[in-house]
Amino acid sequence: MKMRELEERTGVHRETIRVYLREGLIPEPARPRKTVADYGEEHVQAILAVRRLQRENRLTLAQIKAIIGGEGTEGRVEASAFDQLEQLVAHRVGVDGPPVTVASLLERYPHAAQDAQTLAKIGILDIIGTEQGEALSITGAQLVRIWGDMRKAGFDERLDYTPEILGFYTDAADFVGRWEATTFMERVGGHVDVAEAATLVEHALPLMLDFFGLMRQRAFFRHVDAIRAGRETDRPDDMVKPSSAYP
Repeated sequence: MKMRELEERTGVHRETIRVYLREGLIPEPARPRKTVADYGEEHVQAILAVRRLQRENRLTLAQIKAIIGGEGTEGRVEASAFDQLEQLVAHRVGVDGPPVTVASLLERYPHAAQDAQTLAKIGILDIIGTEQGEALSITGAQLVRIWGDMRKAGFDERLDYTPEILGFYTDAADFVGRWEATTFMERVGGHVDVAEAATLVEHALPLMLDFFGLMRQRAFFRHVDAIRAGRETDRPDDMVKPSSAYP
């Protein structure tokens, strides 16, 4: 989108948006030509996040810049500042870039369009409409790539492996994510500022993914051994889904 549409979407004047850009508070736009700047949904969300931090938490641009840069702010900010935690972490670790077109994935992953539609249908990702065609967020595109690599490894229709089976992960991820978020906010909310919280999340999530991945690997081989020995009596399809473990 162009600057005029960005102004309309955010309600923020272009001169203010340019200040945000100069201060590094929002990502730089794509520049197909020297005099042309293209903005995306990530710019809308970043601008709105900055405005909320200004208005609701009375933070200055310098304080917001310090948060994005990983520096502390003086004192503590209100709990509502955590509403912008995801945008701040995404901006800092560089995952708030422009959408990835599905067409750009097809050369390496021929089933990308089909897989994206299936994953969207079961609620794992969202498909974004753009002038260049259907697109995915950077995270969504990575999910399609991962499944594409699973296909290449042999997990395909021949073995009755299709993206539909990944619906289980929606419940499992929500269960784990809810517990992690609740625990995090109980221990962090009101005790650290949002900059420190963003730093904690930035470092903790990759580490806990590795930790959980190793636990799953151990469980996988333990259950494989049990199934081979005839000790498994329940199929996964008959087991209680994780989502039923909480209201």
